[in-house]
Amino acid sequence: MIVARGMGVRRGGRWLLRPVTFGVPEGVVGLAGPPGAGKSTLLATFATLRRPNAGLLRILGHDISNAAGLRAARAGIGYLPARFSQAESMTAGEFVAYAAYYKRMSASAARSMLRRLDLADAAGTELALLPPDVRLRAGLAAACVHEPTVLLLDDPFGELCAAAEPWPTGAAGPGGSTLTAAMAELIPVLRTLAPAVVVTADATDTLAGWCDRLFTLARGRLTEQPTQSAGARRGRSAADRRGADAPGRQDAPLPQAVNALRRRPARPALPQLQLPQLAGLAGLRARRPPAGSTTGV
Repeated sequence: MIVARGMGVRRGGRWLLRPVTFGVPEGVVGLAGPPGAGKSTLLATFATLRRPNAGLLRILGHDISNAAGLRAARAGIGYLPARFSQAESMTAGEFVAYAAYYKRMSASAARSMLRRLDLADAAGTELALLPPDVRLRAGLAAACVHEPTVLLLDDPFGELCAAAEPWPTGAAGPGGSTLTAAMAELIPVLRTLAPAVVVTADATDTLAGWCDRLFTLARGRLTEQPTQSAGARRGRSAADRRGADAPGRQDAPLPQAVNALRRRPARPALPQLQLPQLAGLAGLRARRPPAGSTTGV
């Protein structure tokens, strides 16, 4: 999907990504790092909004260094920036319809994407008035209205985390349960939107456990981290992900974890005494020690 050979990205005279060779295959790839590490700049480079400062970048088999390859690559890319506040005065339906027009898609494609992401009832509401999770669905619909092959999501859960304080500090509160429920619904949706999905976050914990591959970006170095979803990666082709929304199929890791906590080992059965044993116990009498004995003293 994405192949970088000796690619390096600079900004402000410093390396955000030192020259490195890597690839992004099918599946969900997470990229975590502290604020200012360069995640947004790297994702903008993948979206062909800027050129790498060193090396070669190929997206969907196209070399973006030439005009023909750039146009071909952009046709298969869906990109959602961290904040799209300039569109908050638009309704969800207008936002998706404008994205469809920009991508040369029909109005029916926009309406179909609104229904696919359960936005039919919110289509007439301004983005600024929508809850964070519904506003994120509108952004996903706009980014995927043209059925991209590569989907780039810059910190999609950032607004949810900010609205659900005190999560992720670990403190108990109503915001934590709200975020958990929202992510449990959105994570399976992300897997069905495109064969390859790249998602960023500030905290590694936000991406661990459900991303197929997980990288961290810090001080210009890209490092792959272990992820708990190694078993889920096996056998997950593009058709598997697109069929995740089939009836009766559940792909969200959070409900599975809850079900695992509910499964407790059965208690051992107590031995049952038969009638002859009960009769023998009833005939037993406590013997008194003989006079002058020191037993029991």
